[in-house]
Amino acid sequence: MTSLFALCDCNNFYASCERVFDPSLNGKPVVVLSNNDGCVIARSNEAKALGIPMGEPYFKIRNLVESGYLSAYSSNYVLYGDMSDRVMQTLSNFTPNVEVYSIDECFLDLGDFYDIDLFSYAWNIKRTVQQWTGIPVSLGVAPTKALSKVANRLAKKSTKANGVLVLTDPYHIQKALEATKIEDVWGIGGQYAKFLKKRNINTALDFTKLSDNWVKQNMTIVGVRLLKELRGESCLELDEVAPPKKNICTSRSFGKKVNSFDEIQEATASYAAKCARKLRQQKSCANLITVFIHTNRFSENDKQYYNSKTICLPVASNSDIELIHYANIALKEIYRDGYSYKKSGVIVSGIIPENQVQLDLLDTVDRDKHARLMGVIDGLTNRFGRSKVRVATQGVDNTWMLKSDFKSPCYTTRIDEIQNVYVR
Repeated sequence: MTSLFALCDCNNFYASCERVFDPSLNGKPVVVLSNNDGCVIARSNEAKALGIPMGEPYFKIRNLVESGYLSAYSSNYVLYGDMSDRVMQTLSNFTPNVEVYSIDECFLDLGDFYDIDLFSYAWNIKRTVQQWTGIPVSLGVAPTKALSKVANRLAKKSTKANGVLVLTDPYHIQKALEATKIEDVWGIGGQYAKFLKKRNINTALDFTKLSDNWVKQNMTIVGVRLLKELRGESCLELDEVAPPKKNICTSRSFGKKVNSFDEIQEATASYAAKCARKLRQQKSCANLITVFIHTNRFSENDKQYYNSKTICLPVASNSDIELIHYANIALKEIYRDGYSYKKSGVIVSGIIPENQVQLDLLDTVDRDKHARLMGVIDGLTNRFGRSKVRVATQGVDNTWMLKSDFKSPCYTTRIDEIQNVYVR
């Protein structure tokens, strides 16, 4: 069977999510800021045209925001995650086999669709996603995943393509590879790009002319698979189910300088609970928990301190209660008075399937009770939103939380923030 893939990529995804619920932003410069409103992490095309680069600190563009030339939003990951789910569910109507590659990208297996008008089908996907979710997307269709990446990039950049490009003709594939810089090829990192450019390999087409042996010797077998993909030989299968994570980290910078143990304890407990929920979502448990804290290394006036502590759990767990308990033990060992802390975090590792947990004869924890309790908490969270039920150690006021002065409502996940429509 001949392979065929489509890569659907949401255009300026975070900015587009904001525009769905505020159409007055259409055609205007929009940026989305990082945690604590620090710097730009997403830009509309109009913001790019203003010359605002990725990573630009907010204070450098504050004057544009305050004068009304630019709209800035704090990152709203709850909204973006829900909108992403809606896009992916819409795409699943066009083929049963999909791979969610990232929050704004999805591969579709179109291997059985060669006998239809691919261009019209791709345009139907684009229009449907726009109509059902409000999110504009671009599609690249090609015989391999790597070539669909090439097609997608050109579909975005080309005015003629206007968001849809189908690459099945050998001549068109060759022209697309010729138009793709080597540093823009999926899987070619910065170091490899420099290495290849020194050898006068400047485009994806140049790369396809290399020998298999040379690529294997200099770029390992991974490079050979990419080489074959760009030549039209499918080597990368669709990953319909994401593999369980081997490590899970939850950490955030505080919205202010934190000097008290109680506030850091609240934050760390909240991060441990989030790790526990992620473990349960992938039906896993963790054997190890690591807690780290540090001050602001960019503040020359503050004393600097960093430390971490790892604890091996007697029995692998995914319970909020247990992970918070051991996170608190670790935090007490590394916390030091007299410092202004900027960030803490929790990492869980030694992850195994929850049905393969080795119990301890001396274990005193009622694990069935914990499992039932966590199931109830997850059910309430799914129904009413995050943090409606929590362990007391997580606190209530959470004054340490991220600064998000420009955050939009969670229109799709919180009933009290649903958008109101007035009809005259």
